[in-house]
Amino acid sequence: MSSSTRRRRYLRTAIGMAAVLVLSVVGAGAWFYHRLDNNITTFDAGGVATERPPAPVPASPGAQVPVNVLLLGSDTRDDGNNSLGGGDEGVGNSDTAILVHVYADHKHAVGVSIPRDTLVTVPSCKLGDGTWSKPRNDQMFNSAFSLGELPKGNPACTQNTVEKLTGLRVDHTVVVDFKGAAAMTDAIGGVDACVPNDVNEYGIQLKKGMQKLSGKSAVDYLRARHGIGDNSDIGRMKRQQAFLSSMIKKVQAQGFSLPTLLPLADAATKSLTVDEGLGTAMKLVDFARSVEDIKLSDVTFVTAPWRFAGDRVRLVQPDADALWKLLREDRTLDGQSTAGTGAATASASASASPGAGSGANAPLTPEQAAAPITVVNGVGTAGLAGSGAEALKGRGFQNVALGANHPGKQHTEVSYDPTLKPTADQVAALFPGARTVEEPGSGAVTVTLGADYQAAGTQVNSVPSPSATPGGTPSTLPSGIPTGIAENSRGADTDPCADLTFGS
Repeated sequence: MSSSTRRRRYLRTAIGMAAVLVLSVVGAGAWFYHRLDNNITTFDAGGVATERPPAPVPASPGAQVPVNVLLLGSDTRDDGNNSLGGGDEGVGNSDTAILVHVYADHKHAVGVSIPRDTLVTVPSCKLGDGTWSKPRNDQMFNSAFSLGELPKGNPACTQNTVEKLTGLRVDHTVVVDFKGAAAMTDAIGGVDACVPNDVNEYGIQLKKGMQKLSGKSAVDYLRARHGIGDNSDIGRMKRQQAFLSSMIKKVQAQGFSLPTLLPLADAATKSLTVDEGLGTAMKLVDFARSVEDIKLSDVTFVTAPWRFAGDRVRLVQPDADALWKLLREDRTLDGQSTAGTGAATASASASASPGAGSGANAPLTPEQAAAPITVVNGVGTAGLAGSGAEALKGRGFQNVALGANHPGKQHTEVSYDPTLKPTADQVAALFPGARTVEEPGSGAVTVTLGADYQAAGTQVNSVPSPSATPGGTPSTLPSGIPTGIAENSRGADTDPCADLTFGS
């Protein structure tokens, strides 16, 4: 089978690698959709926690919202996977976990790798007998997937754990096993990958240097930890990030012929386990189409800021929380907003200030969007007013300016001309607890940010520099970004041989 017959160009981001194999079957006939539907396995939605982070709400009717997708790699040896992974059969763990945040503009994405050895709180999870476990502290992150020893793992438990850890609502979860990974790399005729050194351990044999990997060799590269690079899980995650970047690049440059795609889609979907929201071929197609415009240069991979804790890993604070906060606010790693199609979060609207009227969550009118708004730094900490201005721009306000600093304010205040009260209500909704004060004759709305705004967790160092661009690599990220984020980031278009171990 020639590589020219293995082509298709719809995969524009890492999460699409699970969906792309069904994307091109449009027009192939309902019979094939039905066949793929029967292939796809879904996990029980009853295992998803009832108390979850709020879902984002659109800034205006029909506007797009951010989407979070949890991509898990299962190392189960069941169902024939032992021929690829070796070892005894069993449910296994999720040694690969990437939380992909698709921004509200659906043109940028960040994939956050969570180290498998990270010590986290695993919340209450549903077990195979229908009972729920008790929350457990200081557990290895990958243990959530095997909790209850369900035949296909416990992706709902891992999803619950990620939501607990990040405060982000996971919209979709996709699990790919060894067979699925092998089938996808075969589907595109191999992926260019950089092997740091010759490997000949644990049945894995790879040669040093750039080479095209597919099938079992690709699985070996993705799962190998000992005998390659620095022998660490962190190094393995960096290789996985580089591999996914090469895979995206390969598929963007190619297309697929329909006769070749159909049997490959048939094989690949047999190795997927997804949430019910992606449980049909049509749903996978719709989702893949929603992210097809994301360019390789606008995808960034990040390893959650980490440090060794003995033979385990702990997240570095406050850097890790800063990362989660940037994503919750739908900001790029350099602090920019993807304004224009995005959303204020449900949590912000639910906690609107008492001064906000009943229309505080309504779409902005053209007059409100154009109303003059001034943001004043009432604390004196550098960057505070810029952070508040970005929040307003992210909501859709277009005429936002910075005023002179006025230190000494303890409480955030929104003052407004009475003629602009509907606009002030919308503004106040973005600053929970803000006091609202009428200021007749001012002709504007003024937001004075107080110490309560900074204490609420504002990352004042996340204001972008003029040269910053969304999806930047560590070398282009502004110096204000927390070190733990900058040092663990790589652009998807980075040289595949660059920075393959945490010590480099």
